Amino acid sequence: MQEKFLVLGINHGGHDTSAALMLDGKLVAACEQERYSRDKHSRKFPAEAAKDCLKQSGFTIGNVREIAFAFDPVYHIQEAYLKPALTDSWQINRIIGDAERIKDNFLVENVIREQTEFRGPIRYFNHHLCHLASAYFPSGFNEALLTSYDGIGEIESGMFAAGRDGRIEVLHKKNIFPDSLGLLYSAITFFLGWRHHCDEGIVMGLATYGDPDHQIPGDGRTYADVFEEIVQKRAMYSYHVNRDWIAFHRERDTWVSDQFHSVFGSKRDEQGEITQHHMDIAAAMQRRLEEIIVSQLRAVKRKTGLKHLCLSGGVALNCSLNGRIEKSGIFEEIFVQPASGDAGTAVGACYLSSADALSEIKPKAQHNFYLGAGVVDQEVDDALKMHSLSAEKPKNIYRVTAEKLADGEIIGWYQGRAEFGPRALGNRSILTRPYPAEMKDYLNKRVKFREAFRPFAPAILNDYLEEYFDIQQESPHMLIACQATKLAEGRIPATIHVDNSCRVQSVKEVNNQRFFRLLSAFFEITGCPVLLNTSFNVKGQPIVNCPDEAIQCFLDTNIDCLVIGDYMMAKD
Repeated sequence: MQEKFLVLGINHGGHDTSAALMLDGKLVAACEQERYSRDKHSRKFPAEAAKDCLKQSGFTIGNVREIAFAFDPVYHIQEAYLKPALTDSWQINRIIGDAERIKDNFLVENVIREQTEFRGPIRYFNHHLCHLASAYFPSGFNEALLTSYDGIGEIESGMFAAGRDGRIEVLHKKNIFPDSLGLLYSAITFFLGWRHHCDEGIVMGLATYGDPDHQIPGDGRTYADVFEEIVQKRAMYSYHVNRDWIAFHRERDTWVSDQFHSVFGSKRDEQGEITQHHMDIAAAMQRRLEEIIVSQLRAVKRKTGLKHLCLSGGVALNCSLNGRIEKSGIFEEIFVQPASGDAGTAVGACYLSSADALSEIKPKAQHNFYLGAGVVDQEVDDALKMHSLSAEKPKNIYRVTAEKLADGEIIGWYQGRAEFGPRALGNRSILTRPYPAEMKDYLNKRVKFREAFRPFAPAILNDYLEEYFDIQQESPHMLIACQATKLAEGRIPATIHVDNSCRVQSVKEVNNQRFFRLLSAFFEITGCPVLLNTSFNVKGQPIVNCPDEAIQCFLDTNIDCLVIGDYMMAKD
């Protein structure tokens, strides 16, 4: 009997380090290191994530046939350092300054073996190719346009490909650093006072309060005018980031140029006031991002005729952009990889390795990304004892929880295995009823401890999706923003953003039975098929991963009731 092909995917060397495990082409586990080391967007080697992938799947490192690494270090060194230095003497200074980083990249195999104790073959795959594979194979689309937009891989900031019958044909890979939409968005995030490679979603939320057609104070141009100069359209696949406005290609941690400061002023302090000026900058960046990408997608669709789209890369976490694409009708359906950021490349590396070893691998719809850490009753019992707490086990946990939600209580909902990716999709969630509108403000101030303008997402029974939202497809991963209908405006106001948009999650029993049953119980009691769903954490912390962390978050915030599996505990 032929030995099964078990591959361990590793993403390491940048932010959002992760591990994934695949058996004969089926994804069986995927974990993010930040959930274990508790440092958001962790850069640490994903040793604990890899161990938990093996633990959750019942394997040991000795069962692994191959490690697939989601980065090609030799290609990176050649293209990012050696070749540029042949024609640009400044690049020699860069090589000298980055000598230790170059050395670490070149010797990464030593780190992999030391951290995993793996002695078998290690294969290295292109970063953006891993992004593309991570979206194509679980999309279920036999033929699709594949796109990856992010900050930077080895040297590329994006890639286009066609997926056909399980094969990926690269169409374009010449958007090269520093022509990067992802890094430009990070630069604006930094300028507006938040953390780059972390808080870009805050800028996306802020953008809805701005108007890019406002005139810049003291300047004759609008915000949109300037951002059209900063990011320029080129050929069908290409764009250009004007070097006069940026500094991230020359200096670390500077991000924008003196010219940018001369037009837009000083960087906002982290605790500084958020003004209309900041909102308009965010709005101009968001509009330009959407203009460039939608224009490219229209052109490529005309050229290829491909009717489906797979989105990946960190920029694909921008649900406003995804909503614009879905609304445009360019494609019959889109699939957004739920871990579109760099964490998802570990999954893509698994697919690429498995596709080479097992030629029959074809795209197959995979909407169940509950692939992280699980929990057993003993762990819950131990955590309760550690906190000197007791819990009950109601006969019908769904009905009792739904009654509390209907009464306006805030519920910490911890179930099964953790979601892979940054969105809580009903297993590591904080839930409330989606009304009244003030519920949003209470959650932001008393539970999440974050900016008041940030929105919350609705989770809805899939059968009622089109009654409440203007969207023409399922949205199981909370990554497509759409407009609320009049019915939704009246019934679920706490989940509707200032521009009438919602980052909706559609829930089917086949994807998450327990969350589906809770939503159904709430619907039976209230007649409303929607719950407000936000991630089980507070600002600046990763989503809770184990029962102890869930209990601590419950105790430290104004969450009224915590449900872990069938256990329930409530505050007096």
